Amino acid sequence: MEGFPYLESKESIQSYLESVAGGEGVGLDDLRLATTLDNRDKLASFRAKFCLPTISDICEGEKLAADIDSSQDCVYLTGNSLGLQPKGTKDLIVADLDKWAKKGVYGHFHDPVAWLPIEDIVVDESARLVGAKPIEVVPMNGLTVNCHLAMVSFYQPTKDRFKIVLEKDSFPSDFYAVQSQVNWHGYDPKEAMIVMAPREGEHFWRTEDVVQLIEEQGDSVALVWLPGVHYLTGYVFDMEAITKAAHSKGCYVGFDLAHAAGNVELCLHDWGVDVAAWCTYKYLNSGPGGIAGFFVHEKHAHNQQLPRLLGWWSHNRKTRFDMSNVLDLQAGAAGFQLSNPPVLECLSLKASLDVFADTSMRELTIKSRILTGYLEMLIEHYLTKEKRENVAADSSKYMTIVTPSDPKRRGAQLSLQFSFPVKEVHHQLASRGVVTDLRKDGHMRVAPAPLYNSFKDVWTFFKTLELTLK
Repeated sequence: MEGFPYLESKESIQSYLESVAGGEGVGLDDLRLATTLDNRDKLASFRAKFCLPTISDICEGEKLAADIDSSQDCVYLTGNSLGLQPKGTKDLIVADLDKWAKKGVYGHFHDPVAWLPIEDIVVDESARLVGAKPIEVVPMNGLTVNCHLAMVSFYQPTKDRFKIVLEKDSFPSDFYAVQSQVNWHGYDPKEAMIVMAPREGEHFWRTEDVVQLIEEQGDSVALVWLPGVHYLTGYVFDMEAITKAAHSKGCYVGFDLAHAAGNVELCLHDWGVDVAAWCTYKYLNSGPGGIAGFFVHEKHAHNQQLPRLLGWWSHNRKTRFDMSNVLDLQAGAAGFQLSNPPVLECLSLKASLDVFADTSMRELTIKSRILTGYLEMLIEHYLTKEKRENVAADSSKYMTIVTPSDPKRRGAQLSLQFSFPVKEVHHQLASRGVVTDLRKDGHMRVAPAPLYNSFKDVWTFFKTLELTLK
């Protein structure tokens, strides 16, 4: 199998796709191009590791188009909201339920998956996926709880340094968490929250603007708290540059990686990020409400003076059951745990991480850039305002991509805006078994996940989208 090259620019990706199409003697919008790309895909077999809903299952109650075979797999392009279920999930959970039934409390100690150290089954692979050391990562709680715990430790405002930097249009959980932390410490959010907006008329942030803001206001900033990937636009922040800028001004820096973990290459340890949190039910496919991840850099691993909330699971595992009430704090991220992690959620996460273990974030990035670039190329060549004015009887219907064109500044997502009601588009897509999601201001987020989406999926979405413009 030929595989895909590692490409870093929009121009090189489109040149590659045009070359493949030319070699096959087909147009860019020809199904045969998608088929050729799928045949070159080294990760194509991973699709079989996931449960793909049929159209009839996922569109139950939806009136389908007359020419649609409801027994076929749907086109699922919303893994940035909830990833598909790995086929191994059910077996792991059923086996553990069986162990609970047969062993009761002894399941805490009974192999092959003892419950007491259950977090161990996901720590190493989680750390690899976010570019961390195992001591820096632990599964625990839900995402927003972990955001709060991060701020308990790394937002310690003083009279002169009390502000938090976050982005405009941040996800509500982050906004509310920051706002409530500021209130908790007795500050006015209007003064303590620096909400960065993109430049006038632009959809996302420029790294130089973020760095300049930190340089100008950093002396009053206690914490820079930003997403790794902005949920609405799919924009990837330059986490390395931002971390360097924040540290140069004496600020702590943390990231919400909800849309980044399992989506883009991360190097949290090497970048020196202080703290990070992420959910695991999007690109990491752990299931709805799955256990979240937490990162604390190794440089803080043995700092017992760092403020934190404590619980039984913060205590050293070896002496935890001495019940002395004399704290023997675990080193690293594990020392930020409060309670024993839910076993079934850890097993569900493990089922997905077992799939990730057979590849790398670099391999996934290689495919993701071609896959998302293919979608971008089809839209730009056929469905934008300029193209529609040249070929369409009704040129008033078109769409705009509001995700960066630079592959290094986005992951497996394109956000689209339409010149006509997006709910109409969403309804027509659903009637043909194509699953996307809608967000603020009519954004449609389309996320071709490289683990299980195919080039044919992208082609089908594009052709279905064409129908909505007629």
